[in-house]
Amino acid sequence: MSQITEIAANKSFGGWHKRFKHYSSTLSCEMIFAVYLPPQAETQKVPVLWWLSGLTCTDENFMQKAGAQRIAAELGIAIICPDTSPRGLDLPGEHDSYDFGSGAGFYVNATQAPWKTNYQMYDYVTQELPALVMANLPLKGRESISGHSMGGHGALVLALRQPDRYASVSAFAPITNPCNCPWGEKAFSGYLGTQRGTWAQYDACKLISTRQSRQELFVDQGEADSFIAEQLKPEQLLAVCKEVGHPLIYRSHAGYDHSYFFIASFIEEHLRYHATHLFSS
Repeated sequence: MSQITEIAANKSFGGWHKRFKHYSSTLSCEMIFAVYLPPQAETQKVPVLWWLSGLTCTDENFMQKAGAQRIAAELGIAIICPDTSPRGLDLPGEHDSYDFGSGAGFYVNATQAPWKTNYQMYDYVTQELPALVMANLPLKGRESISGHSMGGHGALVLALRQPDRYASVSAFAPITNPCNCPWGEKAFSGYLGTQRGTWAQYDACKLISTRQSRQELFVDQGEADSFIAEQLKPEQLLAVCKEVGHPLIYRSHAGYDHSYFFIASFIEEHLRYHATHLFSS
């Protein structure tokens, strides 16, 4: 297992926001991730909330904009923010658009060249990085997961595919049906190929329809989100959950858009929701 190297540390609400780098054998490149360790982590192991960010983001966006540290410190929850794609590769076309390649890994394991050697983000966020942080940080192994937009897609997919792993799952403005939206179609065809049958394993609506998970989903969506109709398609999530009776808490918020102003407005409620599950027996 690779070593982690601390590259930054900032005291925050009695705890520490830290950034680490390490070499990822899964992605075959050096990666950076961020951790907020609450003050309780000084004396005991704490549970963790994974946060998966959206298109164009790095590990820094959520930590700097969401305002989550105060409540995480109160609750005694660590937050871990991975990056959103491999870095430093300069593959052909990797940096040509904001919605594919750099900053847009979509939390899938790519099967198509030239992406398949490095773009194994599903395995990175479910296997390599969790093993690394559990071995090096004061974490007790109890996990929840959340995310925004592309990261909301990732959080839902990871939880639905591993129904016994995460104590709870939530999402802000997730891409709910990527098999049927421009962002998802572009990413999936590039990373996974044109055989659409292989895409379903990374589509929340498709996974819910299989009835393999009964875990409750908690989703917040802003009604003024400019991506809601074309890219996010919450009506598809609502329809499939109703069809199969999947537990869903869905909240629609008038006036809120797709930005971190929206996330910051409701992150406390999400953290308290996760705490009730992380600390339950």
